[in-house]
Amino acid sequence: MRVALTFLALASPALAEVPQVVTDIPPVQALVAQVMGDLGTPELLLAQGADEHDFQLRPSQARAVAGAGLVVWIGPELTPWLESALETRGEGAAVLSLLRAEGTTLRSYAAGKGHEADQDQEDAGHDHGSDDPHAWLDPENAQVWLELIAADLSRLDPANAATYQANAAAAV
Repeated sequence: MRVALTFLALASPALAEVPQVVTDIPPVQALVAQVMGDLGTPELLLAQGADEHDFQLRPSQARAVAGAGLVVWIGPELTPWLESALETRGEGAAVLSLLRAEGTTLRSYAAGKGHEADQDQEDAGHDHGSDDPHAWLDPENAQVWLELIAADLSRLDPANAATYQANAAAAV
């Protein structure tokens, strides 16, 4: 009986380990969660309603970023506090920056308008520049990003690539 169980264990395929994924803001977490489906739940760093411009990582969150298989974020234009934590991950660590990803439609602030707190942000040394980093408000960007997220997860976890691709297609 033991010999049979040993052969069964050796003959069965190894279970793929789904990568730990960390996201910066709720809209990004929602997109990643749709792609991952039942395979896992991405960790959200910034809770709903928190200020994405002025945030400090807790030590547990810094550890999550350091140990993540993939970090998906808008980019330094929206969440600059995450940039230094990403730099500690080392070269080659999987990071998907959505705002500057190929296929993303950038929105510009209208002349004389912009982020409601731009002047306060600039006075504090934080400036978005001319591009509006709130690009998730464009549904076409969400479609592009779903495919990019699925591609990165598929690269990191080829055993579940078909699931990621199917989930992204369903979300689109």
